[in-house]
Amino acid sequence: MTAEPLDKPDTAILTAEEYALLPEEDDTISDLVRGKVVKMSRPSFTHGNVQVKVATTLEISATSTRSGRVTVESEVITERGPDTVRGPDVAFWSYKRLPLEATPKVYSDVSPELIVEVISPSNTRHGIARKIREYFEAGTIVVWVVDPVDRSVMIYRKPDEGRLIWDDAIIDCEDVLPGFSCPVANFFGAAQ
Repeated sequence: MTAEPLDKPDTAILTAEEYALLPEEDDTISDLVRGKVVKMSRPSFTHGNVQVKVATTLEISATSTRSGRVTVESEVITERGPDTVRGPDVAFWSYKRLPLEATPKVYSDVSPELIVEVISPSNTRHGIARKIREYFEAGTIVVWVVDPVDRSVMIYRKPDEGRLIWDDAIIDCEDVLPGFSCPVANFFGAAQ
C-alpha cells in the first residue's frame, strides 16, 4: 500500500492514544508512523481475497487447538516515543502472550507472535523491509510476506533473513501455532 503523510509539516507528533481518537475517514486507511498519520491506498480484491484465506486457515487451526486468536487489520503499537501503530493484514496472538481477559480495547501493545503481510502492487521493498524490522523489534517471532502474484511466501524469523517457499510447498509454524500446517496453495485458491 502506498503511504503519504496526511498531516502538514508543522503538525504536532501524535501519540497512539491521540491517533485512536481521530475521526475515521470513509475513503482512507492509515497507520501512525513515528507520530505522523500516513495514508495508504485501499487493498485490491486479490489482496483481500488472499488475506481472508490466510486468516481463515490460521483461525481454523487456532480454534481447533484453543491456542490463541487471529485478527485481520487489527492495529498494534510497534514503537513508542514517537509512536508507531500498524495494522498488519493478519496476526496471531497465543493466549499465553495475550490472554482472553487481556483483550485490548483499542490497540494492542503486546506484539503478536505471527504477522502476515500480503503484498499489494503499491508496496515498496523498502516499506515492507521497514515494517518487518519494526515487527521484530516489537517482539514478533515470525513474519510471513505473502505474494499473490508469485504465489509465494517469504518466511522471516529475523528481519534480514527470509526463506522463500512457493505454492507447491507446505507451510507450518509449529513453534508459534502448534499443529498448524497447510499447502501454500491454500492461500491463493485455484491457479490463475
